[in-house]
Amino acid sequence: MKTLRPTSFDVAERAGVSQSTVSRALRSSPGVNAETRARVAQAAAELGYVVDRHASSLRLKSSETIALVTICRPGEDRSAINPFYFALLGSIAAATSARGFNLLVSFQESEANFRADFVRSGLADAMIVIGTTSNRAAWDYFAAAQASGHDFTCWGSPGGDFHWMRSDNEVGGRLAADHLVASGRRRLAFVGPQRSPQRQFDERREGFTAALGGHGLAPVLAEPPPAEDRHAEGIAAARALLAAHPDIDGIFAASDMLALGVLQGIKDMGRNVPGDIALIGFDGIRAGTLADPALTTIEPDLDAAGEALVAMALEDDAHARDGTRIPVRLAARGTA
Repeated sequence: MKTLRPTSFDVAERAGVSQSTVSRALRSSPGVNAETRARVAQAAAELGYVVDRHASSLRLKSSETIALVTICRPGEDRSAINPFYFALLGSIAAATSARGFNLLVSFQESEANFRADFVRSGLADAMIVIGTTSNRAAWDYFAAAQASGHDFTCWGSPGGDFHWMRSDNEVGGRLAADHLVASGRRRLAFVGPQRSPQRQFDERREGFTAALGGHGLAPVLAEPPPAEDRHAEGIAAARALLAAHPDIDGIFAASDMLALGVLQGIKDMGRNVPGDIALIGFDGIRAGTLADPALTTIEPDLDAAGEALVAMALEDDAHARDGTRIPVRLAARGTA
């Protein structure tokens, strides 16, 4: 009976690392420290694993690549994807290029194009997943893929089962609250989903509410009604909020796209920003700078996000694999 030769995936399981780390450790790539290289080498020796130099040389002709999956809503036009994800994609591309890697970008929306085997198929050394959390089928697929051994890093995944990274959302909510209160606003609202799989929305709301509590205030919580996109949700939410609470004088929206819709909705109700109502968003997308007035926002450090996502995906030893937070800052503009 023929004995199956051990593979790099067997070595990865024995060493407690990913297959891409085994590959990089055995060719002494940067970002893998001496302790990890020694652990991989020991696992390889115990299993009798020997690198197939011919296969390795063939693979190296197409390696040094990171796969970036962007999850979309089913049927969504690519030009309609939240601009935040395009900005994040750009930061990831810059960080990938700085390491001398290539970036393979895959837009996925349904079972017809779900794919998670970029590393196992040899097309990439690591994989990153970003995009909307509203596509539950996609995240269920990637959760199952991870459970079956596919390894990747995510931005803002729904739930804690993934290797994830997010903005420091709670700090952002606190910054928004403190800024609105410092500007004299007292009747405040949070506009954002209250039952979303997108945990970052909850974190922003919780930070905002906690900071207001320290000032002896409590926000009105406004759930956007269903609509075709976040901008449309923001318009409808603002109209409903001001009809029910005409005394609102400050709003923190869970995302910039929501905030831009809220801005339009406030205008539709005959109110002025920032004279009557101050408004703050979250994400720092470029479209906010083009609004009238320009949108005040909580802005994550996207350069740091891109660098950290690439480092996490490649399992650089200096970067945590779970729960990394990206710093945020208040970008004060015309709306607050």
